[in-house]
Amino acid sequence: MNGLENSVGHTLPVRIMTGRGGGRDMAVLPSIAPVTVVLADAQPAVRHGVRSVLERAGGIAVVGEGATDREVVEEVTRCRPDVLVIDVQRDGRMDTRLIGQIARVSPETGILVFSSADDGETVASAIHAGARGYLLKIADPDQIVRGIQAVAAGEVLIGRTVAHRFCALVHLVDSQSPYPFPQLTVKEREVLDRIAAGLSNLAIAREFALASKTISNRVSAIFGKLGVADRAQAIVLARDAGLGRV
Repeated sequence: MNGLENSVGHTLPVRIMTGRGGGRDMAVLPSIAPVTVVLADAQPAVRHGVRSVLERAGGIAVVGEGATDREVVEEVTRCRPDVLVIDVQRDGRMDTRLIGQIARVSPETGILVFSSADDGETVASAIHAGARGYLLKIADPDQIVRGIQAVAAGEVLIGRTVAHRFCALVHLVDSQSPYPFPQLTVKEREVLDRIAAGLSNLAIAREFALASKTISNRVSAIFGKLGVADRAQAIVLARDAGLGRV
């Protein structure tokens, strides 16, 4: 994880060329577009503080802000920023579903979580939902800037403070019994678990904020991979394997 953090913030070289025509010196500078950012946090003071940090840093432009889920989606859809800086604490609860929604609405936008939540499960959930980075709100201005630059460059960054908890959780998951149906994708496994719990396609679609058709397609793919004819057979097979405890 340290290597990830240390690999950001590279300075692009600027070559100064001196021309002698007409007795004038000419500086040829490359045109470098700033990294565009949307800030998503329910607290105006937090948004103001991060904006101030980024405005002083240079090379980063804050193009939008949002406090509610709806505002965030609207701003990202309108601005298509390089990076969304977002808190996973929404309305007094932990919620990473908005991250997944943003990843679908604007897949080119890198998502950097900036939150006070420091437990491994929240970090893992955010990364699984589509976030590329995770920093705590105790991060200093330089770490915030480097985190945004890293995510904009397509890198994955996890702050040192939460990295050991995240790694411990990953190690725990890896040490457990293998998944009983390895032929399924991660998204198909999530759907199968909900099927085993008795949820309908409509309920599953609502939980993941997806179209019913998308869930129906995944269910059909699951049935084909498991070799079952209908939902009842899938439920029996999944529950026998220990699934369905959502």
